[in-house]
Amino acid sequence: MKQNFFLIVSLCFFVIGCNGSSREGIFSSDGKNDVIAQETNFKPFLVYQDKGTRDNHYIPSGFMPNGNCLKMNDAYRENCYEGSSCIKVVYDVECSKQDQEWAGIFWLNPANNWGSRKGGFNLTGATKLTFWARGEKGGERIEEFGIGGITGDYPDTDSAIIGPVVLSKEWRPYTIDLRGKDLAYISGGFSWITNVKVNPDSCTFYLDDIKYE
Repeated sequence: MKQNFFLIVSLCFFVIGCNGSSREGIFSSDGKNDVIAQETNFKPFLVYQDKGTRDNHYIPSGFMPNGNCLKMNDAYRENCYEGSSCIKVVYDVECSKQDQEWAGIFWLNPANNWGSRKGGFNLTGATKLTFWARGEKGGERIEEFGIGGITGDYPDTDSAIIGPVVLSKEWRPYTIDLRGKDLAYISGGFSWITNVKVNPDSCTFYLDDIKYE
């Protein structure tokens, strides 16, 4: 009976260990679980699709450093990538030169939550955040696009960024790689930041179709 038990355990170990579809992750040489790929049923999680879409998550409320030199229209309807609307951002460079010389926006949940309240989503299973962007003239430079990074009493569990990104006048897709990231609690769903040094004249750009996949 004992021999049969060990035979069954050995067979189960062989099946689980050799069948790639049963593996949850790839382990690094230091013994830590460095998850590179994980099979999940994660469905696209929208940050922005169209203005008023029920499944949109996060609110573009974290205007940095103070919002004095920023204008945003998330119901813009001209030359959008897809759907009925997209996001237009105007960074007033001349204003910023007289202020703190940089600006950005965080999409937060709930609105204006810099970590003082609960509100993060569990996005475990997502492997990337994708979005589309273009510049008004082309050549606009965004220093960072990112997710996460909120601190405070209820901090995000991780963060990820890409950049700098020089925008084209045409719509182009962008991806933030989230493989191996701890996405158990993310209240800073999306963000961008730039400054006057890399945009000395003007900076108007557009965003559309922002989602976790």
